[in-house]
Amino acid sequence: MIWKSGAAVVAISWIGLWMTGDQHGDRLMRAEKFADAAVVYNDPMRQGVAWYRAGEFEKATQSFARVATPEAQFNQGNCWVMLGKYDKAVASYDQAIKQRPDWTQALENRDLAAARAKMLELKGGDLGDQQVGADEIVFDKKKDDQGQETEIAGDQAASDATVQAVWLRQVQTKPADFLRSKFAFQQAEQDAGGTQ
Repeated sequence: MIWKSGAAVVAISWIGLWMTGDQHGDRLMRAEKFADAAVVYNDPMRQGVAWYRAGEFEKATQSFARVATPEAQFNQGNCWVMLGKYDKAVASYDQAIKQRPDWTQALENRDLAAARAKMLELKGGDLGDQQVGADEIVFDKKKDDQGQETEIAGDQAASDATVQAVWLRQVQTKPADFLRSKFAFQQAEQDAGGTQ
């Protein structure tokens, strides 16, 4: 027998009889089954946190948008940062700060997102969506092949999902710490690229 609750379909079982969707979601979160937890949660804040931990930042923003609290706006801002949408992140942080003016963490994250948006503006745009491309691709047919071929065996190649999962496990839990690390890494990459 199947019972439909919100967006999740829950089969009546011992767990279904003795736990609510949110309780079951909490159990799945402790087991680090974040996407599964997001599906069974009824509470949009818990659902958003689960989607965020699963790396599904678009879905997380949609869940947080269903709640009108400063915490939801703050979390939505964090999701926009992870998606590289810094202007939207600033707007979300502004909404959180409007409701809770003395929130230091929201002020710090807003400043970091604004600085990143400004930096991208100076560089020529947000390449996170890959909408800005090359004007023209030109191949030099006269040059000798000076490149090096590299082969990666199938077992050595990592999928995008695997790389993302490893990266998400290493991310700090505070968004401000994450943004500081991310910007420091990007600056180091830029400095290394400019010296070569």
